[in-house]
Amino acid sequence: MRMTLLLITLMVSSVRLVAADSGSDRPEAFAYELQRLAPRPGKRDALLDWLRARGAEVARRHGIAGVACLVPAGDDPAGEVLWLTRCQTANAATARGALRADAECRRIDPAAGEAESLVAKVESMALVPTAYSPVFAPAVSAEPRVFELRTYTCPSPEKRALLDDRFREHTMALFQKHGMQNLVYWHPVGVEGGERKLVYLLGHASVDAARESFAAFRKDLDWLAAKEASEAKAGGSLTEKERGVISEFFLATGFSPLQ
Repeated sequence: MRMTLLLITLMVSSVRLVAADSGSDRPEAFAYELQRLAPRPGKRDALLDWLRARGAEVARRHGIAGVACLVPAGDDPAGEVLWLTRCQTANAATARGALRADAECRRIDPAAGEAESLVAKVESMALVPTAYSPVFAPAVSAEPRVFELRTYTCPSPEKRALLDDRFREHTMALFQKHGMQNLVYWHPVGVEGGERKLVYLLGHASVDAARESFAAFRKDLDWLAAKEASEAKAGGSLTEKERGVISEFFLATGFSPLQ
């Protein structure tokens, strides 16, 4: 009898685990948050130490997983740190609220004051994967790589929809053709103008390799045809003239799940 009950318990537990993981291979299963952490003067190393030693564990106990911890490639006088996390979409609001209320997170809360906080400023952006985004599986690459975060701002939500169409039907395949890794594509939520933005992350062998890939991409006849057709349909460019496309390059820290 006890053995039967044990087997039933194990079967139920297995079903629950499968149910909890179901949908984890779909982009929409996860909600992301990208935090830009500006350390207080002289505190960048201490901030990275805290993120390595405590950040992931503190987030995990609230159902949030660390995805990446990145620092700018090249000269970086500001010392900015990017911390990317994700959690199940259904629990996102509750999980993020609990994380912010955690006493240990005073170390990255500017409101805590200079004596307790390692950061002077935090900018947070909630992100949801686009319907066409690859499934994002943070992994350590066999070869060194840099990451490019690109942010597009469109004149209107309608033009962003056309931009999404162009990425889904043409751009992503052309990126891959020219040696770029499509990692994840997002739409911001809960931020002013978010309905007009597209944010995505690419992987490259190096900054120079990225520039070479984009140079080849921009001359590709298939890209030129897709660009012309989409802009003709939209009646003009799909992105704003001023700061419509922002590109930033980052390196992974030694403890980042994404390498």
